[in-house]
Amino acid sequence: MTVLRRLFGPRGRAPRPETASRHSPSPDLDDCRQELVRWQRHADSFERELTRVSFERAHLLAWLAALHPASAVVTPAVGAGPEGTHLLRLVAGGRQLSWRLPPRDIPLFAHVPYTEGAGGHLQRDGPTAVEQAAHIRGHTRLLALEGTLFAAPAERRPQAPSTER
Repeated sequence: MTVLRRLFGPRGRAPRPETASRHSPSPDLDDCRQELVRWQRHADSFERELTRVSFERAHLLAWLAALHPASAVVTPAVGAGPEGTHLLRLVAGGRQLSWRLPPRDIPLFAHVPYTEGAGGHLQRDGPTAVEQAAHIRGHTRLLALEGTLFAAPAERRPQAPSTER
């Protein structure tokens, strides 16, 4: 029995000092804290970029609404109160388009008529995001083609500088 006790030692005995330092949670905890700080910097950077992109999106939508004054309206989103999310709806290329507007962006749309309920051709829910994106791409190509057809002839356009010597 004494041989077994010497080999395995009594239960509940504290680890030897050299073993305790090898298994100390301190280095692991420090590594985790450093990782946390690193990921927090990434998250903060992503949040700043998202804020910048959202700000730019809101301004571009306000500009787009100004280009379509006959059909652009701002309406409250379904189930949203007066201080909640709104929708910008407009017709471009013969189809209704709509975008969600968070409350912080509403002041940018002061030039757009506000209505509690969409009337007439803006009453339906609108296209899905995929359908809307496809329509915008197609309409953009059509406008670009139209611009090319009615542009000044090539001989009147400024020429790019020649790289030949």
